[in-house]
Amino acid sequence: MTDHPSPGREERHEPSLGEEAVRRRLPSGGQRRGLDAAGEVVVGIDGSEQSLGALRWAAREARRRGLPVRMVTAYSLPVFSGSGFDTGYATVDEAALTRGVEELLNHAAEQVGAVGVELRATVETGDPSGALLELSRSAELMVLGSRGRGGLLGRLLGTVSTAVPAHAKCPTGVVPLPWSKEHLSEEELTTTRALVDRVVVGSDGSAQARAAMLYAAEEARLLGVPLRVVCALPPVSGALAWMPTAVDFEVMHDDVARSLNGGVAWLKSWFPDLEIGSELADGPPVQVLVEQTRSNGLVVLGTRGRGGFAGMLLGSTSQGVLHNAAGPVLIVPDRYDQRIETRKDFDLDDVRPWDV
Repeated sequence: MTDHPSPGREERHEPSLGEEAVRRRLPSGGQRRGLDAAGEVVVGIDGSEQSLGALRWAAREARRRGLPVRMVTAYSLPVFSGSGFDTGYATVDEAALTRGVEELLNHAAEQVGAVGVELRATVETGDPSGALLELSRSAELMVLGSRGRGGLLGRLLGTVSTAVPAHAKCPTGVVPLPWSKEHLSEEELTTTRALVDRVVVGSDGSAQARAAMLYAAEEARLLGVPLRVVCALPPVSGALAWMPTAVDFEVMHDDVARSLNGGVAWLKSWFPDLEIGSELADGPPVQVLVEQTRSNGLVVLGTRGRGGFAGMLLGSTSQGVLHNAAGPVLIVPDRYDQRIETRKDFDLDDVRPWDV
């Protein structure tokens, strides 16, 4: 005997992740609601390969931290200021666009289903940067691909992957597509091993760099890999030719080395069980740090260092590394950490390389 549904009773449809996110989206022109991502890893999604690679990295990071992943996408309907003489006003099928957003999120969720993390989704109508920055106020980590695509969904990544790290309130990871293709295969999604051999942090003696050093040490400890503190000495240009007295570059080099060694000693005082090394490299900082990303290291940087100013979007070194990195880069926002206050205790003349 075949069972038939009772009259008036309809079969219940369980909405997909994408359908539910679209249903909750804020209509264009509506009052913006408060966005909250407390205890979440947030990743920008626009359907591009770059954003899916970032999602894979974000899912692994979320599993390591025991956190859920929130996928965020945004779009806006195009506005046409005029019409053709023969075609009339152009129109956009909003229903079709909505279905496309649903499919985008559902497809993205399928890509990381094997990771076993809780997935959440947010759809915003309007500016994606605004939504991501608002979520960064409470998120544990923000993740973006190195660039995205245009079209009706809007360019979620690309310039956003520079603007968001500059203003985000939480650390922001940027993942290049070639690296994600090589290191984030289906098999790697289900393993728990670290995808990088070490964590590298750039240091220039600034407060922002010290905040980044502390965060990088925590990342290295969680990943179970060594930490390397890198300071780059750029080539001396003719800019010093005007100085009335000769500059003793050997003394300058020794002073920087002493400061670097003191910084490593300070870091070891907070992370005594972590393997920490240092490198004083000759060359432009961008070139030195980009080279570190080519050798399978997670590079951690502050938003800006010495020479930066309050209105700067992102320090020139951080920007240069983001635009040229071959591996993942983490940008750490300027934030107060009371451990930085203890750094002065290690500015000692008797700190020698073999002591650290």
